[in-house]
Amino acid sequence: QIQLVESGGGSVQAGGSLRLSCAASGYRHSGLCMGWFRQAPGKEREGVARFDSSGGTTEYADSVKGRFTISQDNAKNTLYLQMNNLKPEDTAMYYCAAAPCSYSYSDYFRSLPSFGYWGQGTQVTVSS
Repeated sequence: QIQLVESGGGSVQAGGSLRLSCAASGYRHSGLCMGWFRQAPGKEREGVARFDSSGGTTEYADSVKGRFTISQDNAKNTLYLQMNNLKPEDTAMYYCAAAPCSYSYSDYFRSLPSFGYWGQGTQVTVSS
C-alpha cells in the first residue's frame, strides 16, 4: 500500500524559503515516480515538479523554475521540495504525488485521479 505524508509547510513572507518533505512508503519498484503539485482555493491543480528516478531527471513548471528544487533521498524514502524566493502566488496546498513514470510531465499530473496517489497536503502561505 502506497502512503505519502507531507510536512514542512508554513507561513513566510515574500522572498523567504521553505522546504517540504514527503515520507513515502510502498512505491518502490512500482513503476511510479514522485512529484509535487499544488492547488489554491478556486483554482485547478497545478503540477509543480517531478523527479524521474529512472533517469535521475527533474522537471518543473515554468512558474517555479529557478526557484524550486525537487530531490529524492532513496535511503530515507523521502522526497523534498526546496522553495526559495517565494511569492504570494505560490500560496496553496502542496501535495506529494506518485504516478506512472511513463507519462509525459503534463500527463503525469492529469493521470493522478485514475492511476496515481497523493498525500493529505501541507499548506504554504506567502504574504507580501
